[in-house]
Amino acid sequence: MLKSWKTLCAGLLLPGMLMLAGGANAADIQERTVKFSFLNAKEHPQGLGAQKFAELLSQKSGGKINVRLFPGGTLGGDLQTLSAAQGGTVEMTVMNAGILVSLIKEFGVLDLPFLFDSAAEADAVLDGEIGRQLLEKLPEKGLVGLGFWDLGFRQLTNSRKPVTKVEDIAGLKVRVIQTPIYIDLFKELGANPVPMAFTELYTALETGSVDGQENPAATIEGSKIYEVQKHLTVTRHIYNPQLLFISKKFWDRLSADEKALFQDAAKEATAYQREVSRQKDSVAMANLKAAGLQIVEQAPEEVAKMRAKAKPVFDKYAAEYGAPLVQQMVQEIEKARAAKK
Repeated sequence: MLKSWKTLCAGLLLPGMLMLAGGANAADIQERTVKFSFLNAKEHPQGLGAQKFAELLSQKSGGKINVRLFPGGTLGGDLQTLSAAQGGTVEMTVMNAGILVSLIKEFGVLDLPFLFDSAAEADAVLDGEIGRQLLEKLPEKGLVGLGFWDLGFRQLTNSRKPVTKVEDIAGLKVRVIQTPIYIDLFKELGANPVPMAFTELYTALETGSVDGQENPAATIEGSKIYEVQKHLTVTRHIYNPQLLFISKKFWDRLSADEKALFQDAAKEATAYQREVSRQKDSVAMANLKAAGLQIVEQAPEEVAKMRAKAKPVFDKYAAEYGAPLVQQMVQEIEKARAAKK
C-alpha cells in the first residue's frame, strides 16, 4: 500500500516539477540585453508602451532578457536611430511609421493627409492585410516589424496668432518631420515648412527659429512644447501610427523560442499602448488648455477647406506610393466606417 502511495505521489509530482522547470528554463532562451531607443519621455504613451514591453519580456523570459530603455532621443533622432537599428547597434525602437518612407516608399501611405477619421479605422487597416503587406517589406531593409502603436492625430501650434481658418497658416514657419509629404502639405497650406529633428524642436521654438510645429497633444504636453507656444488649433491633419521594430541583425541571432517571446510581448504591449495613448490624448488636451494654450476648434466648413487644400498633396503621394495600395486602403477604411453604422 505504501509503495503504491509513493508511486502515485511521484506520478502527480513529476508533471508539476516539469512545469516548474519549463517556460523560460526549458525553452531555448539566453541572457540578453536589448537597447530600446525612442524620442519621447518615459511618461509619454510611447514611453509607457516601451516600459510595458520591457516588463512583459522580462516576465516571459524568466528575467533572462533585459530591455534597457533610452527615452528622450538620448541615442539620437529618428533617422539616426533607424540607421543604428539597421546596423545592429540599437536593437529596438518605435517611431512614426511614415519615417520609413526613406527606405520603403509604401510606408508613406500612412502619412496621407486627412486619411483616417478615427483611430479605430487606423487599427482596422494596420491590423489587417495592409499592415501585413507593409511589415513584409521590412526584412530586406534590415528590420523586423513587431506591431503598430498609436501616437494620435497631429495638431498645429504656433506662437504668433490664433489659426481659425486655413488662410491664417500663411507665412508661419512650421517645423515638420523630415519627410517630403509633410513639407509639401504645409507648403500647400501656405506655411513655410522647416524640416527638423524632433530633438532640436524645443530650442528652435524657444529662440524663435520657427513659429510653430505640429504633433499630437500628448507629445506637445510631454515635451513641454506648451511652454514656448501660445496657440493650438485642432486640425487632425494626419493620424500617426508608430512602428515598433527590431534590428534584423539582432533578430536573426534569436532562437525560435526567443522570437516567440518578443512577438507575444509586442502583441500585449501594443494593445496596452494604444489604450493608454488614446486615454491620454483627451487628458493632454485639457492639460494644455489649463497650462495656458489658447485652443481653437475649427468650424466644420474650415476643416473642409483645409481638406480641399490638402487634396493635391494626397493625390500626388497616392500616385507615388502606389495607387493600387492606396485604393485598397481606402476600401478597408470604408468597410470600417460602414461597420460602425
